[in-house]
Amino acid sequence: MDAATILGIVFAFSLMGYAVTESGAFSFFINAPALMIVLGGTLGACLVYYPLGKILGIVSVLKKAFVTRDERFADRIKLLGDLSQRARRQGILSLSGDAARLKDPFFKRCMQMAIDGTDPDDITRMMGREIASTAERHRLGADIFSTMGTFAPAMGMIGTLIGLVNMLRALDNPANIGPAMAVALLSTLYGAVLANLVFFPLSGKLRYRSWREMVLRELTLEGVVSVAAGDHPAVLEQKLMTFITPDMATESAADHPARFGKGMFKRRKKRGA
Repeated sequence: MDAATILGIVFAFSLMGYAVTESGAFSFFINAPALMIVLGGTLGACLVYYPLGKILGIVSVLKKAFVTRDERFADRIKLLGDLSQRARRQGILSLSGDAARLKDPFFKRCMQMAIDGTDPDDITRMMGREIASTAERHRLGADIFSTMGTFAPAMGMIGTLIGLVNMLRALDNPANIGPAMAVALLSTLYGAVLANLVFFPLSGKLRYRSWREMVLRELTLEGVVSVAAGDHPAVLEQKLMTFITPDMATESAADHPARFGKGMFKRRKKRGA
C-alpha cells in the first residue's frame, strides 16, 4: 500500500472534520441534495466527455494510486549488470532460468525475446511500442480524474445557483430559506473539497506512478538490448545510469524521485543515442 496517499487523505479530511466539529454540529455540513448535485453532475459530465468503458475502468486505474510495487532503479540496474556478466561468460541461453523467475511481466517478455535470439532492433521497436501504448492508457486514466476535478467545482456552482433560486422563491416562507441556503453553500463546498482533496491529487499521483513505471521500462528495455548485444557490464551500467538522476540512484525503498516530467517518455530511436 502507498502510505503517502492514504496518509494524505486521512490527514486532510481529519483536520477538516475537526475544524467542522469545533465550529458547530457536524450534521449541519451534511446535505444530500447538494452532494447529489455535485457527484451526479460530475459523473454525468464525465460520461458525456469519455466513453462508458473508460469511466468503468477507472476503478482498476484507481488502485495504482493506493497500491505500489515500486522497485528501486539501482536494483534493476544491478540485476541487468549481473545478467550481462553471466551472458558474456556462459552465453545468453544460460539466462533462461533467470527470465522465468522474473516477476515483472515486461522485463520477462524482453528477456525471453533476447534469449530466443530476436534482433536487438526488433526488441527495441516492439517493446518500445508497448511502452508508448501503456503510457497512453495511464495518461487517459489520470486525465479522467483531472477532468472530474475540473467539473466538480462547476457542479458546485450550479448547485449554488439552484439553492439561490429556491431561496428567492421562498422569501415569503422563512422556514424554507434555511434548507435552500444550505444547498447553495454546501454544494460549492463539496465541489471544492472533491476537486482539491480527491480528484486532482489522485490525478497527480497516477501521473507520477505512470512516469516512474515508464522510466523503469525504458531503462529495462535498454538494458536487455545491451545484454543481447553483448555489451560489457560496466558499459551497460553506465549507460543505464543516464536514465535516472543521482537522487533516484541512491533512493531507499521508501523514497520517491523529487521531480518528474514528460521528457522521460520519449523513446530513443537508436541504441546509445
